[in-house]
Amino acid sequence: MANLSRARVARRIAAGAAYGGGGAGLIGVAAVGLVLAEMRLARRQVNNGATGGRVPQADGVYGAGFEEPGEPPLRLALLGDSTAAGQGVHRAGQTPGALLASGLAAVAERPVVLRNVALPGAQSDDLERQVALVLASPLPVPDVCVIMVGANDVTHRMPPTRSVRYLSAAVRRLRTAGAEVVVGTCPDLGTIEPVQQPLRWLARRASRQLAAAQTIGTVEQGGRTVSLGDLLGPEFAANPRELFGPDSYHPSAEGYATAAMAVLPTVCAALGLWPAEEEGPDVARREGFLPVARAAAEAAAEAGTEVTAAMPSGPRGPWALLKRRRRRGVPETEPAAPSS
Repeated sequence: MANLSRARVARRIAAGAAYGGGGAGLIGVAAVGLVLAEMRLARRQVNNGATGGRVPQADGVYGAGFEEPGEPPLRLALLGDSTAAGQGVHRAGQTPGALLASGLAAVAERPVVLRNVALPGAQSDDLERQVALVLASPLPVPDVCVIMVGANDVTHRMPPTRSVRYLSAAVRRLRTAGAEVVVGTCPDLGTIEPVQQPLRWLARRASRQLAAAQTIGTVEQGGRTVSLGDLLGPEFAANPRELFGPDSYHPSAEGYATAAMAVLPTVCAALGLWPAEEEGPDVARREGFLPVARAAAEAAAEAGTEVTAAMPSGPRGPWALLKRRRRRGVPETEPAAPSS
């Protein structure tokens, strides 16, 4: 029942984003005063444990040992907010970009050039600038772009229709340029330690609704999504000391590795690096073809669930393939060589 309700809300948000609707809020007006008070307290506690906003620089070449004469490296770009940037860790090799680049290089057995343009604190309206940076580069268009965004949209109360509209436009521009796109949807903000009730419940509902709407918008533009919401839920709630960083807000090195393990299989599948026999639905893993809104709602509630476009239309609109891919270990990250 919760998934059906979330599907209806996500469908309305995505439709509003596509057709320029004003955008219903994710949180009721009566709760705004209490939510803002709780949010100020949560932010104060997060800031007390902050790492100063420093983000390790991880750009460069990974898997240089796989280099073959005449074979160009794969190119990976990361866009989004502090989670994509890797805020909260101290070494470049602990960032999600470095972890994904190393994992992709190991699977493809090719070097991977990483470029990260994500900005801590960014909301979805910054994606236009970030996409311009990626596409304006003198280097070739990335083979695959990974976007992680949405948490700041929720905490700053950006209307969800605007949030999804910005994300959809970014995915469309990158796909038109020839890049594959994988979006790690909005994480479950109800797991953040400093957040107390009732904000915890409201934050969880808002972030999962946004994640589902992000999925619809992304899939409709030819991208794929991976749910980070549930991934950062039970696992992080059960191991907050291990999976959250010093500020109790951003992931720790172990937390980023957990997220990278969930995203890596979809990045590889987008590039055609996964075995063909694993690309169809596995009934034993409860995979299958669903209306995109229902697939989006189910994905928002389960860790590492992938949604990708399938049939263009059906009795309830576009359909999508929902997959629960097995997570693959991320190899030990090597220091990045300067990119060319």
